Amino acid sequence: MSGEIVVKTDQLACCYREGRVLEDVSFQVERGDYVGIVGPNGSGKSSLVKSLLGLVDICDGTASLFGCRLADFGDWHKVGYLPQSLNLVNPVFPATVQETVGLGRLSLKSFPKRLNRDDTVKIDETLNELGIYDLKAKLVGELSGGQLQRVLLARAIVNDPELLVLDEPTAALDPETRERFYSMIADINRSRGVTILLVTHDSGAIGQYASKMLYLDKKILFYGSFEEFCLSPEMSSLFGEHSQHLMCHRH
Repeated sequence: MSGEIVVKTDQLACCYREGRVLEDVSFQVERGDYVGIVGPNGSGKSSLVKSLLGLVDICDGTASLFGCRLADFGDWHKVGYLPQSLNLVNPVFPATVQETVGLGRLSLKSFPKRLNRDDTVKIDETLNELGIYDLKAKLVGELSGGQLQRVLLARAIVNDPELLVLDEPTAALDPETRERFYSMIADINRSRGVTILLVTHDSGAIGQYASKMLYLDKKILFYGSFEEFCLSPEMSSLFGEHSQHLMCHRH
């Protein structure tokens, strides 16, 4: 449904022991948006998306998903998450690609947790969509970084989420693999209509793929389309006009 608000925050703040890492963060994301969340190291990018997933405490303000307050939200099958670290997969654990992606289907099942024929078909379709069907019998410990990232993405989308949250998914990838990965996320956004929140340090490249930019440095310095970003005097003074145009990718 066009115009539906998928994510909304109002004066959100996040705190750790050392103090507030985010302050007065208010924005909303509509269904179908592809938002690139960028900013310097330590700007609170990961804290923001983790707070929306309930992984980091919100110490002030509010957040909602699909119109439901985060504290009351229970439809987690609507959300796919690709965390920052590839270390979450133990390289010596004897799991195949098919089994690893299957964990996404098992996560929503009640006991006894077993995969059925529909699950197997869906796993195969997802592997094929991401171009890794030929890897389904391989052990995850034998994969390259780019292959493993595709497998983890497959696990995140195998349940057809409506919102996909990715936290620095390309940090460990070489530039060529990174570009392919960004393009793949854009295809998922377009073909499936999945709303995307993607945290990245790669502010120079994300404008080729995302529809909106959220520039964060403990507070929101900019949120809007890349066209708006390129015409913003505030962003010109922050980045300089040349860098601003390079980040826009619209001219």
